[in-house]
Amino acid sequence: MTEEMILANATLVLPDETVTGSVHIVGETIIDVATGPAIPAGAIDCEGDYVCPGLVELHTDNLERHIQPRPKVDWPHSAAILAHDAELASTGITTVFDAMRIGSIPSGSRYKKYARGLSKELWDLREQDALKISHFLHLRAEVCSETLVDELDEFGPEDRVGLVSLMDHTPGQRQFRDMTQLEAYMKGKHGMNDDEFLQHVATLKALRNRFGDKHEVETVKAASRFGAMLASHDDTTEGQVRVSAGHGITLAEFPTTVEAARACHDHGIKVMMGAPNVIRGGSHSGNVAAHELAELGHLDILSSDYVPSALLLSAARLGEMWGDFARGLKTVTKTPAEVVGLDDRGELRAGARADVIRFRMREGAPALNGVWSRGRRVA
Repeated sequence: MTEEMILANATLVLPDETVTGSVHIVGETIIDVATGPAIPAGAIDCEGDYVCPGLVELHTDNLERHIQPRPKVDWPHSAAILAHDAELASTGITTVFDAMRIGSIPSGSRYKKYARGLSKELWDLREQDALKISHFLHLRAEVCSETLVDELDEFGPEDRVGLVSLMDHTPGQRQFRDMTQLEAYMKGKHGMNDDEFLQHVATLKALRNRFGDKHEVETVKAASRFGAMLASHDDTTEGQVRVSAGHGITLAEFPTTVEAARACHDHGIKVMMGAPNVIRGGSHSGNVAAHELAELGHLDILSSDYVPSALLLSAARLGEMWGDFARGLKTVTKTPAEVVGLDDRGELRAGARADVIRFRMREGAPALNGVWSRGRRVA
């Protein structure tokens, strides 16, 4: 029996405005969106709560955090995947691109290969209908590695690779231009001493010199083979953005300067910034603040990055800053869906996939009252 539901007397978050109205869902699909305060018989009275599309998350390290909750701890993968899936559902995220690093360094003690095996376990659970929300792969292709090409060759069009990021973590540029920031990060997260840090820097620089250019070329080819969107990561200069544009990149993850963000828009590249950056008021790496780019009109999409619950909160904060709640929510719904070619979600409209969330603002923070994925309540 096909389930039917009407969410009525709600504040609907449409792409360009918020209005009082109702959303009619049958099965997995929105069949009607109506304006006005009417509450049809049998409808759920939302009492003015916001109702908006489910959130679309393009870049999150959350699955990796569940797989390795502490350094050198390898958690059972099925349990980790299910916990990650449930956590995202509980925060209003109904579509996620799970970030997995590809490009390992077998000759070193860090960055072991894991993406091929983990993605298979993820898809096995999906085939069992064990997952609450929609999952795609986000392959983070690290050019400072030894095995990137071989690992790219292990994936194909059947693997739901929706996004490929060109990652270049060569010390002294992009995210870690300031080497003191990199040193503090590596020593704090990985417990490196002075000698280990210097060796880490030397290793990555040597790998970039040896493999970097080839790895960039092969990553661009692989994204085309997968049918995936290609993203840049931590662009810092106008020159780096020109290279990104030449690769056909349409999404810039976390540009680190105003110069780079402005250049991205000049080249028609959407700019994504981290939700924690919005909440904290600045970058943990000392780079450009998201609110500065938002004020300049150079911010299009938000990513929860390493705090899933930050996604909805940061979008609400942007809406407040802009004086346009619909515009703020669009950074986590319609715009990210569009940039990766998902035209069946991200908007409340007839014919769209029934990924919907309901929430109200409490003391400046969104409090969820319901999350539906394909018309099925998941939180």
